[in-house]
Amino acid sequence: MEQLDFFAVPSPCRRICVVNNRGYCKGCFRSREERFEWLNLTNEQKRNVIRLCELRRKRVESRRYQQANATNEPTFSQGDLFSESEE
Repeated sequence: MEQLDFFAVPSPCRRICVVNNRGYCKGCFRSREERFEWLNLTNEQKRNVIRLCELRRKRVESRRYQQANATNEPTFSQGDLFSESEE
């Protein structure tokens, strides 16, 4: 059963129009083609683009989180078992 569309799907644009190294907008995570064709897409296609943008955003946030935690992990040095200590 197809859902009736009573309202237009709003653009996910956040007015941060800067492209990352993969070609996606850093604000809304849309590709160049998705941004340029937005007005020509059906509501179903727009919802799919928004779903893809959410997946991209979550992937970027996950990567940032992993990088932040990788650099902040405490490092412990294990002592040598065979060294003579003065206890």
